[in-house]
Amino acid sequence: MSEKRKFNGFDKDVFKFFSALERHNNLEWFSKNRERYQKVLVAPSRSYVESIGEFFNHLNPAIRTEPKFNKTIMRINKDMRFAKGAPYRNYFLIHFGRFKMDSEFYVYFDKTGISYGMFLNNAGGDDLYFNENIKRFGKEIISIFNNYSLNNKLALHTFDKEISVVQKRLNINNHFEKFAATKYILLEKVLPKERKVVTSPDFLADSIKLFSSVYPLYCFAISPNPLKLLNNFEERMGVAH
Repeated sequence: MSEKRKFNGFDKDVFKFFSALERHNNLEWFSKNRERYQKVLVAPSRSYVESIGEFFNHLNPAIRTEPKFNKTIMRINKDMRFAKGAPYRNYFLIHFGRFKMDSEFYVYFDKTGISYGMFLNNAGGDDLYFNENIKRFGKEIISIFNNYSLNNKLALHTFDKEISVVQKRLNINNHFEKFAATKYILLEKVLPKERKVVTSPDFLADSIKLFSSVYPLYCFAISPNPLKLLNNFEERMGVAH
């Protein structure tokens, strides 16, 4: 068994790497910078996944925590059979869910900084319950934002071909209809590249704190009986309201 790698923060060079990739998005440049890519992105991402895995296993064993591509780490190269243009993505994604397009927790990088939080698939479909539950349990979902002090702390974004802002500071008491009407919900905290926590081991604790506070919303995304999941979570965590 390989030794678990300690997470020491993301490399300071990661944002310069993305800026350079945006200017030189071609096979030749990437081949010359492959070792840099491994050092500033792949190795720290794997150690982060390994370090946070125990937390997610405790929350919900169904959440994938293998530090592998196509499991928790998105490949930076595009599948050129289905994509046109530049061969590499100018962003990087670490994500923790059960299956493709499942609601999930994530850390997203680009040249400007890091965003991290939760994706809620509000489109509906097999084993996707948020769209149904937000209609049935709107009051309970509003209570979660209030009880877990989420209001005015997270941005509401969405995505189609690219990410766009829906509400810069979400307050569910004022913006519930806008929130409920968003098909692909990104609830996230944004850290610009200048923030020292991004390249510090403290990012692990900071992200665990955020993921813990939004997990109650995740209960409404993965089960037709979310109140039972929510009660179990609060009992295990010793949450009292």
